[in-house]
Amino acid sequence: MARSTRRMPPRAAARDRHGRGIRSSVVGPHLAPLRTRVDFFDACIASAVDYLRDLWPDELERVRFEVAAVPTGEPGADGVDRWRVSRKARTVVLYRLPIERMAHLHRDDEWHRRSYIESCVFRAVAELLGKDPWDIAPERYRHF
Repeated sequence: MARSTRRMPPRAAARDRHGRGIRSSVVGPHLAPLRTRVDFFDACIASAVDYLRDLWPDELERVRFEVAAVPTGEPGADGVDRWRVSRKARTVVLYRLPIERMAHLHRDDEWHRRSYIESCVFRAVAELLGKDPWDIAPERYRHF
């Protein structure tokens, strides 16, 4: 049997399908980059935390906020955790996938998703501070 002397092209050249050139990015230089669900979630958390830090500077001075994909371990008595609070470690961990996927919004648009994510942050901070969630940010949703 004769061995083939044909060499495989380098990996980058293999992406040049059918002589059309290497693919470009999804958005061109004239468009803004795409915003993913993770980016949207992180932006909602950051804006809510900044707002609460302005309202409660002393109480939230050394509190660390983290975002994780899913909770570790078994579900709690109330089901899947959407956040976990540690008063001792002064940490609030928000779980992105349970918050996003178990929201059951009556209207699935950006405003309602943002409101739900913010409400989870407010309830987690209320749990940390031992306060009622409505007392955490009374002016935030005054128009309701």
